[in-house]
Amino acid sequence: MKDCNFSFEIEKICPVTGARAGILHTPRGDIKTPVFMPVGTQATVKGLRREDLDEMGAQIILSNTYHLFLRPGHEIVEKAGGLHTFMNWDKPILTDSGGFQVFSLSKLRKVSEAGVEFQSHLSGQKFMMTPELCMDIQKSLDSDINMALDQCTEAPGTYAEAEKAAELTKIWLERCAKAHQGGNHVLFPIVQGNLYKDLRKKCAEYCTPYAKCGIAIGGLSVGEAKSDMYEMLDFLHPILPHDMPRYLMGVGSPDCLVEGFARGVDMMDCVLPTRIARNGTAFTKTGKMVVKNSQYKEDFRAIEEGCDCYACRHYSRAYIRHLINAGEMLGAELLSIHNLRFLINLAEKTRKAILGDYFPEFLAEFRKTYKI
Repeated sequence: MKDCNFSFEIEKICPVTGARAGILHTPRGDIKTPVFMPVGTQATVKGLRREDLDEMGAQIILSNTYHLFLRPGHEIVEKAGGLHTFMNWDKPILTDSGGFQVFSLSKLRKVSEAGVEFQSHLSGQKFMMTPELCMDIQKSLDSDINMALDQCTEAPGTYAEAEKAAELTKIWLERCAKAHQGGNHVLFPIVQGNLYKDLRKKCAEYCTPYAKCGIAIGGLSVGEAKSDMYEMLDFLHPILPHDMPRYLMGVGSPDCLVEGFARGVDMMDCVLPTRIARNGTAFTKTGKMVVKNSQYKEDFRAIEEGCDCYACRHYSRAYIRHLINAGEMLGAELLSIHNLRFLINLAEKTRKAILGDYFPEFLAEFRKTYKI
């Protein structure tokens, strides 16, 4: 499937689960899928340098329209030469529309067909985010993948709330598509509908004609049980377009990552790995490790023996525990490096298993080993 300079190539599909391995070709480089994408909300992945992201194998990162609109302002980023130049990153960037941030951060907001009137969580100043402004901001940022403006509802929500949000998402998508520039930028529509299958199906069918080389699943991991999310992904799997990447938004714990990929998802992102790193927690192949706990005071092993990340190659649990408990920045940085590399590596292993025709065995072993 092509949209100007974007195309998606499916290399192999697991015949048992439907998990996919592919390549998303973009003007700024190829993205091998399935992929985990680190989140750099405010034009930075917290505490990390571009070199750290390169070393851990990051292929694409995210930034956020809402946050960059408020600070420093998209006009400033445009004057800098775009987001890639501004933050010194030459690989693809995806920018979220800001719809979820308006939903989650703004205490005062008014939603209408025109758009969303909201109050900045920084200054209290009021703004109006329209689909056209959303596209204009992302054009100024010069991100590679642009997200359509959508309305997200928390779960469990009422059918009426979900139906209204899905209808607004539909109306806004049409306007986003008209305002979108195309060319070296591709627009991903977002399928909403909460946990109501008929609404999800209707929204997916409406979004599909606007999906030129990618479609997103929004409004999951917003309060519902993981089993409900998996059920919805199972439902959407045969409905979503086959020949383009599917992006599950804002979901990225190790178990959700593998289970999402097993259900035909190609791209995922989440702030979780860096957020829990700042609280002294690390991902391991058997579950979470709270490194700041006293049991690691004299533990001079790596966080995860056999891990190839910079932190595990050079530092011990005892040292990182000391840094976290002493409030030193380096502790959070090292755990962020480890957690992001863990998820990127997990996506790489998933891809290898799909291509090697042993994904069902890989999935069974992961479910057996990883403890939530």
